[in-house]
Amino acid sequence: MNARPDFTPAITLLDSERQRCEIWTRVMGYHRPVASFNIGKQGEFHERQYFTEASARVGQPACHGA
Repeated sequence: MNARPDFTPAITLLDSERQRCEIWTRVMGYHRPVASFNIGKQGEFHERQYFTEASARVGQPACHGA
C-alpha cells in the first residue's frame, strides 16, 4: 500500500499573484466575454434572472436570483 502523509501543504497567494477569472456569456447565438460589454450591457448582465423550465409554468414562481 502507498502511505499518504497527513500533511497537506497550505498554498497561499497574494492578491497580486492571483489571475482574474474571465466570465463569458452567450449573446445572440455566440459567446462573448462580459468584460467586452459596455457599462450598460454589463449592468444588464448582472441583473439577469435565471429560471428552470420545469418551474416556469403558469402560476408558479420561475425566477431564481443570480
